[in-house]
Amino acid sequence: MAFSGEEFDVIVVGAGVMGSSTAYQVAKRGHKTLLLEQFDFLHHRGSSHGESRTIRATYPEDYYYPMVIESYKLWDEAESQIGYKVYFKARQFDMGLSDDKLLRAVISTCQKHSVPYEILDRNQVAAKFSGRFDIPENWVGVFTEYGGVIKPTKAVSMFQTLALQKGAVLRDYMEVVDIKRDSVKGGVWVYTSNGVKFWGKKCVVTVGAWMTKLVKTVSGIELPIQPLETMVCYWKIKEGHEAKYAIGGDFPTFASYGEPYIYGTPSLEFPGLIKVAVHGGYPCDPDKRPWGPGMALGSLKQWVEERLSSLVDSGAPVATQLCMYSMTPDEDFVIDFLGGEFGKDVVIGGGFSGHGFKMSPVVGRILADLVLSGEAKGVELKHFRIGRFEENPKGNVKDF
Repeated sequence: MAFSGEEFDVIVVGAGVMGSSTAYQVAKRGHKTLLLEQFDFLHHRGSSHGESRTIRATYPEDYYYPMVIESYKLWDEAESQIGYKVYFKARQFDMGLSDDKLLRAVISTCQKHSVPYEILDRNQVAAKFSGRFDIPENWVGVFTEYGGVIKPTKAVSMFQTLALQKGAVLRDYMEVVDIKRDSVKGGVWVYTSNGVKFWGKKCVVTVGAWMTKLVKTVSGIELPIQPLETMVCYWKIKEGHEAKYAIGGDFPTFASYGEPYIYGTPSLEFPGLIKVAVHGGYPCDPDKRPWGPGMALGSLKQWVEERLSSLVDSGAPVATQLCMYSMTPDEDFVIDFLGGEFGKDVVIGGGFSGHGFKMSPVVGRILADLVLSGEAKGVELKHFRIGRFEENPKGNVKDF
């Protein structure tokens, strides 16, 4: 059992997918690593549990594309080490009004990075997907090869297991309540609510929906990261049509631009059910969550009925799961040094805004680079600085 005063090269606080991926990256480089989790490992109170997450490279913000492409490679690499699958291949289909700014920006990203893509009108969409999607006349679809589904809980378990194999120490039920600089020998002390403390040369904080609270306690900095409770919905595919929507065939992961933004994955985790959900949720305190009753589903029901060609029962979802988002005003990540008295000894990774899971392998790599060497190679981090919110409370300015 870890004891007060045990010393580490790097302490990672928060064992969701980002922290677990970071612990693996740090430990595999030969550094003594401690991964702390406030709840049970693989708990369902945060953002890193459940049965599926989309991976796609079609981003309106072109700076995410290289991160997603590197993540595809790192998912493969981790899978080859663990010996089982967490990533399931699919293609990606984006749709929306032909003049939608976000969708036009997606096309622009494809052009900038030479991603092969097809733009499809209503008739071409119907033909391409054998009538499984029906879009209005004034919509277009954008089809690319870069889609897929990640198994979240399984992925977190994979990174924790790999970290353990590389020598990391893993401890759950260790709620971190403060981090203080050691003014005598340098490094930091990490304090937990049950009275145990640990010393580390460096520290990485990846606590998801609890990021704003912990960072304010530790440094006084108020990060504009808003926890949201969101609801994932599963809909019953009508009898006789189940195979048409199953993973492993030609049905894609998909996103529908507009208000609301709707996304979904092929049938995988629950036979005969398809996941279709709204991106977003209700603001909440992660320690005093409403646990439902969930979101108004009127527009989502209408979308399922109209866009999935009446082949899916749109009366109501037959299963739902609750999850947490950590939203920034610009929906961009926060990956930076905490600074102040901590200098480069404490790195934070948060504000993943409901779209970060797919990039967790590369985020882990970046956080490990930053905490170990003070810089991350091969990635532009200016969009993820804490300081952007001082310059503009809304963060990064986007013309879409």
